[in-house]
Amino acid sequence: MAFEVERKWLVQALPDQVLAVAAQEIEQGYLTIGEGGSETRVRRREGHCTLTVKSGAGMVRGEFEIAITAEQFEALWPATEGRRIQKSRRAVPEEGGVTIEVDVYAGANAGLIVAEVEFDDPWGAEAFIPPYWFGLEVTDDESYKNHRLAR
Repeated sequence: MAFEVERKWLVQALPDQVLAVAAQEIEQGYLTIGEGGSETRVRRREGHCTLTVKSGAGMVRGEFEIAITAEQFEALWPATEGRRIQKSRRAVPEEGGVTIEVDVYAGANAGLIVAEVEFDDPWGAEAFIPPYWFGLEVTDDESYKNHRLAR
């Protein structure tokens, strides 16, 4: 299993540089949500579908992702009823080679805006200086985990 190193912040308003980036629509549903941050989800973004298993909590988590067909996604989607999110994502390149993924949520989570940044290692994550438009960091706040928002 691979690992992801990610930090997350709340955002109050999007600056022009973010609004200038085209958004991609994401549908995401959870097949399983376990204790300690484990989850299994399906996602469809711009016609690409994936099945992802994550484990652990905090800034460094286990992650295994595979591509699935649209037919497989459609077969699994009903099993996520009651555990889904909809959001639009803008991927904004930032200095230092990182990409800021800005998610604007719809549906039950409408109005929520979150910025996530993935890193190659924990040292890069800790050294990262967030831009001025980032708000409160919520990396370790369970209430802002997507599997929690999906419920």
